[in-house]
Amino acid sequence: MAKTESLFPILDDKPLTGLAATAAHAPLDSTGCLTEYRPLASRSILNKTASNRGLPFTHAINPYRGCEFGCRYCYARYTHEFLELRNPEEFERKIYFKQNAAWLLTQELKRLKPGTQISIGSATDPYQPLERKQRVTRSILEVFARQSGFRLGIVTKSTLIVRDLDLLREIARSNRLTVHLTVTTVNTRLARVLEPRAPRPDLRIRTVATLREAGIRAGVMCSPLMPGITDSRGSIEAVARAAAGAGASFLAAGALFLKPCSLPTFFNFVRENFPDQLEAYRRRYAASAFVSAEYRKRVADLVDSVCQKYKLGRRYSEEPYSVIEPPAETVALQPWLPFAES
Repeated sequence: MAKTESLFPILDDKPLTGLAATAAHAPLDSTGCLTEYRPLASRSILNKTASNRGLPFTHAINPYRGCEFGCRYCYARYTHEFLELRNPEEFERKIYFKQNAAWLLTQELKRLKPGTQISIGSATDPYQPLERKQRVTRSILEVFARQSGFRLGIVTKSTLIVRDLDLLREIARSNRLTVHLTVTTVNTRLARVLEPRAPRPDLRIRTVATLREAGIRAGVMCSPLMPGITDSRGSIEAVARAAAGAGASFLAAGALFLKPCSLPTFFNFVRENFPDQLEAYRRRYAASAFVSAEYRKRVADLVDSVCQKYKLGRRYSEEPYSVIEPPAETVALQPWLPFAES
C-alpha cells in the first residue's frame, strides 16, 4: 500500500484521542482556494458557555469549526487547538462542518427551559461560504422555527443570511430574535486587509437594511475596536451613520482582546499595515489579553455618545415575542455607499 502523507505530521509520534482523532480521520469532502472542507461527527451541537467575560448568553451553537473569512483579529483560532491543529492559519484553511446538527439540536433543546439565551455564531461565522453548500445553519434555523420561548442571537458578517428570511420571520414570531452584523469599519480598503475574505462593509450594511425591512430586529456590531486603528470617534461615527441609515435597531462595540493564539496573526497585520502602532500593541497586550479598565471605560463612553447622536438603541432589549415592524423611515441605500474614510 502506498504511504500517504499524514494530515497531522507533527503529531505522528503522539496518538490522537477524542475530538482530535475524529478530526484527523475526517474524509475530505471538497476544497476551495487553499481550503479543505471535511465533515465532523459531533455528539453535541449546543454548548454551555464558560467564560469570565460576562457573556449575555448561556449556550452557543457553532455549525462549523474554523472560519474561512480569515479575520486578522479573530479570537476563536484557539478552537482548532482542540483538534491538535496549532498553526493559526489552519483555522481558516481547514474547515469542518458538523454532521446531524438538526437532529442533535432537536434532542438537546428538550432539556432547556423557556427563555434560555442562545448565540449562533459566537466563535465561527454560521454563514461563511461553505454554508451555501452544506446548509447546516439553515437546518438549525428550521428546528428553531418549530420552537417557542427562546432568546436567540445570530452573529455574522455575511450577506448570505438574507437567504433565510423566511425562517427568521417564522422564528421571530415565537422567540426573541436579534441578528448582529459585524461591521468593524466602513473603510473598504482597511476591511479588505483586516477581514480578507468577508463581504464588503457596504454589503453588510445593505443586509442590515434588508433584515429591518423584513421586520427582523437587526443591528451592527462595531467590534472589535482596535486601538489606534478603528477606535477614533470619526471611525465609530462612520459606522454609526451607515447603521442609522440602514434603520439598524442598535449599534454596539467592544475593545479588542487578543488570545495568545491570535497574537502572531494580528501582530503581522499591524506590522504590515500600521508599523508605527506595533510597539504600542506589544506593550498594551504584553501582560493580558484584555485592555485596561480605563481604556474600556473611555471607549464605552465614546460609543454611548455616538449612539445617542445617531439615535441607535441598545443591543439587548425586552421587546415582546413578535416580529418587529421595520422603521417608518430609512435612508435609501445606493449600490455603493459613499463611506467616509476611517
